[in-house]
Amino acid sequence: MQRILASLALAAVITAAAAQQYPARPIRFIVPYPPGGGTDTVARLLNPGLIEQLGEQVVIDNRGGANAIIGTELAAKAAADGYTMLFCLQASMAVNPTLYQNLPYEPQRDFDPVIHLDTVAMMLAVNPSLPVRTIDDLIKLAKTSPGRLNYSSSGHGSAAHLATLLLMNMTGTKMVHVPFKGGGPALAAVIGGEVQFSIGTLVSEVPHVRAGRLRAVALATARRVPSIPDIPSIAETLPGFDASVWHGVVVPKGTPAAAVKRLNAAFNAVLKRPQVRAAMEKSGVQPVGGAPEEFAVLIKSEAAKYEKLLKEMGMARSSKL
Repeated sequence: MQRILASLALAAVITAAAAQQYPARPIRFIVPYPPGGGTDTVARLLNPGLIEQLGEQVVIDNRGGANAIIGTELAAKAAADGYTMLFCLQASMAVNPTLYQNLPYEPQRDFDPVIHLDTVAMMLAVNPSLPVRTIDDLIKLAKTSPGRLNYSSSGHGSAAHLATLLLMNMTGTKMVHVPFKGGGPALAAVIGGEVQFSIGTLVSEVPHVRAGRLRAVALATARRVPSIPDIPSIAETLPGFDASVWHGVVVPKGTPAAAVKRLNAAFNAVLKRPQVRAAMEKSGVQPVGGAPEEFAVLIKSEAAKYEKLLKEMGMARSSKL
């Protein structure tokens, strides 16, 4: 019995020592989008501070493709040892499970939450030739001329597509989706008059609004954004509307709790840095932070919201890999 107790005590000491030494080697940070995009930019903004907090290298591994499915699947199959993290967003955690057939991962089964990093404001903007200045104008036009209005997005199931679906669902309107291969072409189509409106990020749309090439109508968020306080939110007209994009971090299911705790503390510390917050907010990205349990609640509620929306719009399991 004494030998058993001694062995247990030794194991506890070794486990505690290992936890204190974590991380002991570089950590892979999978970003399921190509370099240079908005998601990658946020990850790279946080990375230097993360390295300082952890005292170890954090290597960004861009694995883009298939609406974040390629990188997310890679993370789901990685060892749950604390040395693989996934930069995730609502597409990968809350939308894809309902949108796609035979998805090769399941968020609740395959991942443990680490932190909710941020929310990203989206804005509905129109071509200046369209007689729309408010969200009420857009709704009235859509109702009086069903199928006349069209909108662009970066593809089927993209944030802009889903935001407009939510708008149609809440207002009982029908508008025509014109998908493009990327946010840049989708925005250019609105500026050029090929398409009448789109919902995009502030960093991509605001410069064109200021130059007169687009007209800002409303933010696709629950509340106004401090950097552009004169632009109302859609929720001011449609209570409960919120199509904000969000980012977070998850790890493979079963990752040691001590590693999750250390990673969560490191990210929270970086998100509190004034220079990091200022850089994020300038691009319409609102830092959040918090506990893993809070992020778990968000993932679950967002999954339920988009499951309901996609089923009501007839899009559940509408995409194939």
